[in-house]
Amino acid sequence: MPPHGHPAPPRGLTDFTPPARRAMVRAGTIALDAGHPALTTGAILLALAETRPFGLASFTATREQIGARVDTGPDARALLATLGIDLDEVRRHTRAGADDPDRWRLTRSPLRPLRMTLHGPLGSIPLAMHARKVVEVARWRPGPVTGESLLWGLLADGANGAARIMRSAGVDLCALALELGVPVRRAA
Repeated sequence: MPPHGHPAPPRGLTDFTPPARRAMVRAGTIALDAGHPALTTGAILLALAETRPFGLASFTATREQIGARVDTGPDARALLATLGIDLDEVRRHTRAGADDPDRWRLTRSPLRPLRMTLHGPLGSIPLAMHARKVVEVARWRPGPVTGESLLWGLLADGANGAARIMRSAGVDLCALALELGVPVRRAA
């Protein structure tokens, strides 16, 4: 923390590697599409499973396995299909460039330093408490924020539910932690 007790200035997404930045943008679009009031750890985990911004052999969960365990809102695709509307086609035409990571930024409120918000062409969405912790833990590691450090941030907070989701999707959490270099505490 800088002198005088003020929080560090916002770094946006500039300290993220391009793959990690794409994963955060995808998490934001997942949360916005679902109509969620905040970006959750579930959206981050789903985005990581979808974009795979890492080369971890032990992260074996697929987008479908994680998606089945994460709330992504109502199935608008099926509803619109009954009306003859292809949601993917509509999104291709209306969202051109909206997933460009350079058009998104992550800010921290100067008046409410615990509030982080992801802003982009599709809207703004605050990060839920546990999702903010993921980013803070990922930034705590030296170097740029990577997909691995985002996954490490998800595992660092046992209360966020990400480990439970990964385990139920078949991920060997001990192998993943070892591959990530996360200290593993064994039960006595």
